[in-house]
Amino acid sequence: MPLLLPILATLIWAGNTIVSKLSAGAIEPAAISFYRWLVALLVLTPLMLPRVWKLRAQVRPYWRKLLVLAALGMVLYQSLAYFAAHSVSAMTMGLVVAAIPPMTMVIGMVLLKTRPSPGMLIGAVVSFAGLTWLLSGGHPAQLLQQGLGRGEMMMMLAAFSYALYGVLVKRWALPIPNGESLYLQVLCGTVLLLPGFALAPSVALTAHNLPLVLYAGILASTLAPWFWMHGLLRLGTDKTAVLMNLTPVFTALLAVCLLDEPLRAYHWIGGGLTLLGVAVAQALRQKPAPALRTQECAG
Repeated sequence: MPLLLPILATLIWAGNTIVSKLSAGAIEPAAISFYRWLVALLVLTPLMLPRVWKLRAQVRPYWRKLLVLAALGMVLYQSLAYFAAHSVSAMTMGLVVAAIPPMTMVIGMVLLKTRPSPGMLIGAVVSFAGLTWLLSGGHPAQLLQQGLGRGEMMMMLAAFSYALYGVLVKRWALPIPNGESLYLQVLCGTVLLLPGFALAPSVALTAHNLPLVLYAGILASTLAPWFWMHGLLRLGTDKTAVLMNLTPVFTALLAVCLLDEPLRAYHWIGGGLTLLGVAVAQALRQKPAPALRTQECAG
């Protein structure tokens, strides 16, 4: 069944948000960030290293861009989420991640010089309204007065870093196969996380936190991406992308069932509006028209 594997991928990623929340107090954020990608690197190396070695001449000119992509997608995105988990609920974390598509659209307008369709703009406005309602706990005026909390700010920065990652992947279009590119980014991310790991107060692995590390490193970082890429090949980009909307839904369900987090009215309203905006943007999406200035700057 073509839908099964990408749906399993979204479920695994939703479970990883629960793992991020459970990691708070069980292991230092810098430690689990490093261990996660180290485990993924060890799992992928036997298969991918021979392939990457054969492409070393082709890869060499792009190592700086691979470092930037790793910093955004592997280091900042998940590390900020681990820190945010100390003060933000798993449900809120999952619903903030749902705002990545409209963030991607806005960043794409600047970096890719694209003009989104009216439907995409409407969807983005609805999504950001929902996100505002969610982060304010149903009191937008209070958000204007007090601003975002530390955890919420970290999650917003995490979502922004991943949105920027997605735009740069499209802008640069590195001539490296997807699997090899992912492996190289994991390698770069592991190296970039090493200084923080070395400075962490404690990096001990215990019977309590080891399952969290293995879930993040094997299921969320290795198996789920493979499931997702398989879905892309079988279903195509558009149909598979719609399934990503299941991730915050699964996250909310898992947070209620496994963490006993309350599902309040502002979660329904804010999360619902955020997802509705994404759905509207996807349903009414047209091929973006190029801006008047079509020449892109050299990356």
